[in-house]
Amino acid sequence: MNVNTDTLVSISEANQNFSKVARLVDKYGSAVILKNNSPRYVILEFPKAKTEKVTVPADDEVMALSNMFIKKNKKVYEELAK
Repeated sequence: MNVNTDTLVSISEANQNFSKVARLVDKYGSAVILKNNSPRYVILEFPKAKTEKVTVPADDEVMALSNMFIKKNKKVYEELAK
């Protein structure tokens, strides 16, 4: 299963704004919810649930995504570290 970075949502954002997650699923067919910056849950359209083959990403793929998010949100992480 390929993960589109546009469909990654933090668990807190999914909890506060589930309608956004539903819109992402409507647009892209799936959404990935991150817990502690790691992919934890996949939300699929119900008809795709029977046919979709879900695989666990390799550690290097997870690290690459994690590093991308850290670089993308560097200022936020620096502010949180204060």
